[in-house]
Amino acid sequence: STGTEVVVDGVVRPLYRVPIGTEWRRLALVRDTVVGRFVDPDRPDVEGYAVVRTAQRTERVTAEWSNYSEVMGIRDFDRALTNTVLVTVFVVAGSLFTSIMGGYAFARISFPGRDKIFVGYLGSIMIPFVVMMIPLFQIVVKLNWNNSLASLVWPFIFTAYGTFLMRQFFVSIPRDLEEAAFIDGASRMRILWRIFVPLSWPAIATLATFQFLYAWNSFIWPLVVIDAGNTKSHVLTLALSILGGQGADQPHLIFAGVTLAMTVPLVVFVMAQRYFVENVASSGIK
Repeated sequence: STGTEVVVDGVVRPLYRVPIGTEWRRLALVRDTVVGRFVDPDRPDVEGYAVVRTAQRTERVTAEWSNYSEVMGIRDFDRALTNTVLVTVFVVAGSLFTSIMGGYAFARISFPGRDKIFVGYLGSIMIPFVVMMIPLFQIVVKLNWNNSLASLVWPFIFTAYGTFLMRQFFVSIPRDLEEAAFIDGASRMRILWRIFVPLSWPAIATLATFQFLYAWNSFIWPLVVIDAGNTKSHVLTLALSILGGQGADQPHLIFAGVTLAMTVPLVVFVMAQRYFVENVASSGIK
């Protein structure tokens, strides 16, 4: 027996899981008709009859590492992976920069209408993305960014949530540190990058992880701004969607592609998990 076939009376027969009464039994098919004749491979004298269509062919599941190289060999799938990495890196780096700068401005710099501007900026969090999708798409078309990776990066570099998160963390840093740096002649930018940023790693890591997961798994927006035929600008989510439609008869490739897309975010989340704990703990102490 190989797990899927068995030798009965010198002939190799396929194995099926056959419903017999209230249980499923593992039997060999010896006559393939509408109502098939099955026998017990261990006791050939024990036989039964069942509709072949209702029986389930036994399968042997094995790990095939070649599935990953095969799915990477599919047309432009490797390009989609590269595009996803590039988009994610630029979104994370850009959003961290704007959030740190904006958070520091709202937390430490006094200017007319600061609090009102902050409340208005923060209110944009409450607007669902689907409401902004059409106006945002029109802006992208006006700038001639559709069908390009720029349309996947620039709209997400400015994030109200990131600015709010960094602002709240910067507010909690004692002013004595900032005043001492001013006395020593440090500029605001030097204070920000030499004092505030090193003290804010838990918040920065949390924001970076959120932005990474959002950019890596983004699907609706790329589906809107990138044409299906423009595979050179596809990201992983679009490539997997097309693979799921065209490769419906090859589920092993679909699962291999999904595993590749899932592994990187999983590793990033596990590595950044301790920063989440630190962020929650420090928030509870303040």
